[in-house]
Amino acid sequence: MSHRGPLAAVVTTVLGVTLGGLIAWRVYRTKRKRLPSIQKAAEPVEAPHPVEEERNAEEHQPTTPTHHPAEELKAVQSQSTQLPSPILIPSSVQLLGVEPVMVSSEEEWQQLWPLMQKELSVFPVLGLDCEWVKSNGVSVKGRASAVSLLQMASYSGLTVLVRLPSFRSGQQLFPLSLMEVLRDPHVLKVGVGCYEDGKRLTRDYGLALACTVDLRYLALRQRQVPVTNGLSLKSLAADLLNVSLDKSMELRCSDWEADQLTVEQMTYAARDAQVSIALFLRLLGLGSEAGPASSSGRSYAELASRCQGLVDVPFRGRGDGGDKAADGDRRRRTRKLATCENQESGDQQVPDPRKNNKRKPLGVGYSTRKSPLYDNCFLYAPDGQPLCTCDKKKAKWYLDKGIGVLHSEDPFVVRLLFEPSGRPDSQQDYYLTAKENLCVVCGKADSYIRKNIVPHEYRRHFPTEMKDHNSHDILLLCSSCHAASNVHDGFLKQQLADEFAAPQGCEEGVRLLEDPDRRRVRSAARALLTAGDGLPEARRQELQEAIKNFLNLNEEQELTKEALQQVAGLETRIFNDAYVPHGLKVVQAHANQGLRGLMELERRWRQHFLNTMRPRHLPPLWSVDHNHKKFLRRYSEDVHIELK
Repeated sequence: MSHRGPLAAVVTTVLGVTLGGLIAWRVYRTKRKRLPSIQKAAEPVEAPHPVEEERNAEEHQPTTPTHHPAEELKAVQSQSTQLPSPILIPSSVQLLGVEPVMVSSEEEWQQLWPLMQKELSVFPVLGLDCEWVKSNGVSVKGRASAVSLLQMASYSGLTVLVRLPSFRSGQQLFPLSLMEVLRDPHVLKVGVGCYEDGKRLTRDYGLALACTVDLRYLALRQRQVPVTNGLSLKSLAADLLNVSLDKSMELRCSDWEADQLTVEQMTYAARDAQVSIALFLRLLGLGSEAGPASSSGRSYAELASRCQGLVDVPFRGRGDGGDKAADGDRRRRTRKLATCENQESGDQQVPDPRKNNKRKPLGVGYSTRKSPLYDNCFLYAPDGQPLCTCDKKKAKWYLDKGIGVLHSEDPFVVRLLFEPSGRPDSQQDYYLTAKENLCVVCGKADSYIRKNIVPHEYRRHFPTEMKDHNSHDILLLCSSCHAASNVHDGFLKQQLADEFAAPQGCEEGVRLLEDPDRRRVRSAARALLTAGDGLPEARRQELQEAIKNFLNLNEEQELTKEALQQVAGLETRIFNDAYVPHGLKVVQAHANQGLRGLMELERRWRQHFLNTMRPRHLPPLWSVDHNHKKFLRRYSEDVHIELK
């Protein structure tokens, strides 16, 4: 046998080992390249206090404000879905060990936003809670105190405490990215009573809160989870996380409007948000006890599917509202006590039984459109020049009347057979652009309501030329953004009321005044009809004399029963000749300055909408100065203005 056989075997073995080593080295190098991005995403979990480290790192990085915050968040989320390795989720102990960060200005928020944005790209969930002054329960007028502190916590424990008094009454504008993350329909906000917190934020600041999930519903749905002590945040934390929350009255009812919050207050506030996010992860089986989260568990679609039917639903449980239910009981007791005190002092405030005195939450009760507002059909002149867009019903009307012919089906274009009364000055015209059927603020496309940018109580008094065929100031908003916009409108209306001495109020209550003489005579007639001979003679004669004087009867004439019944049904309210409604008075003050005065009022409302709502989906060519140059060109500044 030849000696080449063993030599060939040795050479083959050496080559195989060498090739295997090279393959192993390549695999090792590939994993090394991927490791930093994974560690970066998981860094907030491993570091004891990651907020300050990440903040310092972000301050040294150049900023490129060329992208919209919501678009950047979606871009980062799409990139995060491509990470092949799982994201480690901290335990509740690690999560509660992260120190909170206080934010009191737009600059402080902008410094922290990039880090929050990264957190949301990994896990689009925020634990949310609010604090307000609870020492007095309700204010003098019976309205609850405004929200003082907003707490938000991400999955790693990063907690932001936003102090709201500095943004109150327009002292500072809310950061755009903060407004958007609150109303973002692809970021879940979880907590106990977070839906009600959203209504408070809308009522006090016009902030729309969308995509909320009450943890109590999740706890009831997950029946395998033992819940023995109740459904309050403190009880859920004790049962599910083995965490004890300090809910002492000294902390809960402390001064949340103080110039400087104490360490105890900050810890208390941060714990509520951090525990909320920890409970959410625990209830969905995504906590550290269940191992690392899968890549699908980080997407919004996966999380929303596991909360199906619970998004933006107020909790309707019985007798287990927790801490906020106790606040509600305390407010009801305070109102009852105040009512008793008023009755004892003789100043009874009895609600009108004819009116529905129940207040609906903001955003509830709006009738959303059942069909799209914009059909984006076009009308052309006989020579083919585009005139405007319109709905399909109107376009077909021209066809049915035989005064137009179908030019194309898609898009639906009708060419008129007659010369129109007017043509657009330019092809770059607002009324020639196609418009999307979605909320111009947040982009929600499944339900929307028409919003009058210049409220009807002002627009109705404008001259005909400034209000007819003017759809520019009618935009689409979802119910949540519509409610928030109405809150902001109330602030501007009050400013206009103060500037032009035009007080707001119930129109009927101001237009009609109560006549005390007619009321006194009516009461006298009713007393004579009901009591009759039971009244003392002197009193009966006094009442009869008052009624005769009112009816211009002499002493010899007798009061008949028919006359008494007629006086008993007397209308006691008289028209107030000096009455001028708020809207008319404001418009009159601007009309005194001529056409430019009315255009300034129009511009003020349009700019107010842009400043307060920060819309991201406005139709093309929408402008605060829409039609103003055309008005000045068509009508001189000295034109006589007739108000309607």
